[in-house]
Parts: sequence; C-alpha cells; structure tokens
Amino acid sequence: MSRGHTYVNLRFGSGHLTHFAGVVLLQQFIRQIQLRGFLAESLRFDWRNTHYPVSDLILSLVYPVVLGLGRIETSAYLSHNGVFQYLTGLTRYPAPTTLRRFLSRLGQPPALRVFEAMHDRMRRRFFAHPATRTSAVFDLDSTVFSVFGQQEGAVVGYNPRRVGRRSYQPLLCVERTGGGDAWAGSLRPGDRHVLRDAQPLIAHAIEKLPRGVRSVRVRADAAFYDGRFLSYLEGESVGYAIPARATRPLANRFGGLTYRAFKGNVEIAEMAYRAMGWERERRMIVVRRPIPEPPSWQLTLFKMGRHLYQVIVTNLDLEPLNLWRFYNERATMELAIRQWKYGWPLAKSPGRDWAMNAGWFHLVLFAFNLLKWFQRCVVPSELQRATIPTLRERLLCVPASLRRPGGKATMTLPAGYPYREAFEQTAQAIRRLKPMDFSATGVEPWISQWSAAEEDSCHKSSPKR
Repeated sequence: MSRGHTYVNLRFGSGHLTHFAGVVLLQQFIRQIQLRGFLAESLRFDWRNTHYPVSDLILSLVYPVVLGLGRIETSAYLSHNGVFQYLTGLTRYPAPTTLRRFLSRLGQPPALRVFEAMHDRMRRRFFAHPATRTSAVFDLDSTVFSVFGQQEGAVVGYNPRRVGRRSYQPLLCVERTGGGDAWAGSLRPGDRHVLRDAQPLIAHAIEKLPRGVRSVRVRADAAFYDGRFLSYLEGESVGYAIPARATRPLANRFGGLTYRAFKGNVEIAEMAYRAMGWERERRMIVVRRPIPEPPSWQLTLFKMGRHLYQVIVTNLDLEPLNLWRFYNERATMELAIRQWKYGWPLAKSPGRDWAMNAGWFHLVLFAFNLLKWFQRCVVPSELQRATIPTLRERLLCVPASLRRPGGKATMTLPAGYPYREAFEQTAQAIRRLKPMDFSATGVEPWISQWSAAEEDSCHKSSPKR
C-alpha cells in the first residue's frame, strides 16, 4: 500500500483559489433580481460612512451568513479572499468594527422599520412566484436564545435548558404554502409572554399578504391557547388549530366521548367545550393513543387501559383525522427553529447593545429568506427540499480557482466534483430568470417593541459599560 509523500514543500501566495466557488451562483442571482440597486433605493437612513454604501454593508453581512461563517469576526476571513471579493464586487470588505457599528445603526427603530419595509416588499413578491396563491398557512412559535454576557434587554425568564440564564425570547412566524419563508419576527426579552405580541404580529402578517389570498390559517403551540386570542382570530376570519391545555374540567370529559379507531392505535373523538371565561363553545378534537407497556415475564389476568391525550381547539371545517394531520405538519416549524439556532447564526448575539442584536436578528432572517428564494427559483428539483448544510456542501462551499486568460474570467472547479450537473443547471436557471419588480406594497412596517416605559426600564436595568 502506498505510504504517500513524506516531504511536501509549503508555499503561500496564490491569489486565485477559493473554497466558496458557489458564491458566483448567489451573486448572479442577486444581480439578476437587481437586489443591490433595490437596497440602495429602499434603505435610506442616516449613515455617514462614505467608504461603504448601505447596500454593500448589507451584502457584506448576508454573504458570510449564507456561506456558514456565522459570527462577524469569522467573516473577516473574506477580506483576504481575493476571488470572493472579485466575484461579489466587494473589493473593500468592511472590518468587523465597521459591521458592528452599522448593525447598531440598523437596529434603531426608524432604520429597522425601513429595512423591514424593504424585506416585506420582497416577501410579498416571492410569495406570488412562480404562481399566484390563494391561501396562506402561518406557523407561530417562540424560542429561547440564551446569552452568556450582559446583553441589553436579555433577562431571566422561561429557559428550560439553562435555568436562571439571561435570554431573549423571539416570536417567529413562518408561511408554509409559499415555501417556508420567515414571514415575520421580533426579538423580545426572555420574560415576555407570547400573547402580548401575537395579535399585532398576525395582523401585520395578514396585511402584507398579496390581495389574491382569501384563506388564512394559523397553527401554534399551547402557549397561544387563550380565549381572547382565539376570539381575535375568529373576528379576522382566520382559521386556527391550537392544542389546548388539559385542565381538570376538560380532562373529565374524555371518558364520556365516543372514539373512532384509526391505523396506528390512534383514536379520535370530537366535542364542543366552553372553557371558563369564554363567551361560547368551541370545537375540540381529542386524540388518544395507548401508552406501550414494558414487557414483563409475569402474566397478568386483568389489564387497565392507559392513554396519551392530545386536544386541539379549532374553527376549521375538517374531518377530525385530517385536522390532526394538518396540525402535525407544524412539526416542520420545530425543525426550522432548530436549524436557525444551530445551522444558522440567528441565536448568536453579536454585541451588548439591544439595537445591534435586533439589527442582527432581522438581517439574519433576511439572509435566510434570500437563500430560500434562491433555492426555490433556480436550484434543481432534487435540491428543492435540501437543508441549509446540504445546499452549502453541494453548491456553495466548493473549491475552485479563478483565472482571467485574455481578460475573460474563467473559474475551474475540481474534475471529480460530483454535483457538476446541479451546478450547471442552477447557472442556466439564473440566466433564464427574469428581473423582478419589487414595487411598493403600501403596507406599513411593524417592529415589535414594548412600550416606552418598559424600554426605559430595560435600559436602566442593563449593566453600564
């Protein structure tokens, strides 16, 4: 068996290599949809740095997030990658200090509203691409971002994994029929309940839907089980499926129901139930499954049945089994949050200032949507449902060399690259993509902020630097 080379000489000096060859696809997609010009036209707020326009700073933060570099300090590596700078047009890549200062400016409420208005235009345009849709399904959820410093606005609240740790608790809304875009979100303190911001978030999410959408349905977890929130959804003609908390009065009704058995030992029944404080009865779907008993060598003469119960309150006109299946599709929301927290730097707060962390939160959601639109519009069908790490591995993080013989840029990828066909198909699809018009939507931007008194108390309680 060959032992390989024992002595290898090392040299540093080649300026033609990169392991982000796939950035050429992303850059061509950005150029085709005219994103740089749209950013320059839409994002007009107070920024005095004349060396870097706002559009270049946005892209300087988007590219490392999409490529998996994560933190701002890690993105400084791109300032030494000449091929990356040549392909993206970012010939002077900003230093981490400049990017942090820009995030602090972007996170201020006036600038953040301008940024979200731009993001909403693109959400609305890509929702209707490639075909007009008439329905929307919103998945609501919140999660916990633990912090390990003294970040402003991070307080001790519900934190099941790190009890007593300061945290943020963002509220997230994902639209499912259009491809899983992050439709709305807000960064909030760790002790703020979801119901305090759920109604305005849903109202804004519905407001920025295209006019052709006539049916809206909402799925959420048990934290949103509240009579006033359900009444609000009913008043807005929004369908919902939300699990109920099994209180004692509700659980006492389980024994008298007539259950219908389905495959997989699933039994389903339905009933009308009026909880305390509700103005009327609502439809409840009760799902039960037997608890598997551990095997025992000792045989028993009698066996008492035991079940696990799940109760879903709804106003949808669906068969009980179809409603249960519809709600179970919400599991993709949990996968998306896990992907954002561990495969995407959404939970990596870049600094101690609230404005900087809020700007980072919304910019990372924008980068996620940009990658989803890239995947949905130009990526081949076999990669349409690929996860972010898979998409990076197969299309974005690819080694290559760039030469310019005769002044014509030529990128050479490895001869044994196994996803050459997908790479070429993506490049061809980008060339066929028509420019998009992100016209004004007429929707006022909404950023979840607590009241001025609460914000002042948050600033006072934050440690001084």
